[in-house]
Amino acid sequence: MKKLVIFLLILSCAALVACGKGTEINGHSTKTAYRSVKGLKKYMPAETQLEFEVSFWMLRDANKDDDTFLNLVDGKKPQDIIEMGKALYQERKAAGFKEYEQYASWEQMITKFGKDRLDQDKIRKGREESDAPDGKTRPEASILYNPRSPQH
Repeated sequence: MKKLVIFLLILSCAALVACGKGTEINGHSTKTAYRSVKGLKKYMPAETQLEFEVSFWMLRDANKDDDTFLNLVDGKKPQDIIEMGKALYQERKAAGFKEYEQYASWEQMITKFGKDRLDQDKIRKGREESDAPDGKTRPEASILYNPRSPQH
């Protein structure tokens, strides 16, 4: 009985230690980092999800080497990633990064990306609603490629 209590105590401590990193990015591989980002976004407020996602992908774009990128994001919390993204935006804007010239600020860029995403969602929803009542998708709404189709 005493061994069972000790075993349960060790097991619960291990579980608590493993759960402690649930709010950080796991940068052991690109696959785990992407999975971490996807999981973290689920539990974030909607207003910070896009900012987090944009920041993460900006950092990825700036760090093409996998090891460098993974070392940069490993163990970081979403707020850390957002702060790093804002700093990178300021650095690139000051350096004359062409893509950022159209935005006066970080907030304006995030607002624009949010609007673009809403527009994409509306288009996607419109395509889903354009399915015929018999369950068949209209050809122009389909993303499948049929090599025998006269259109192609």
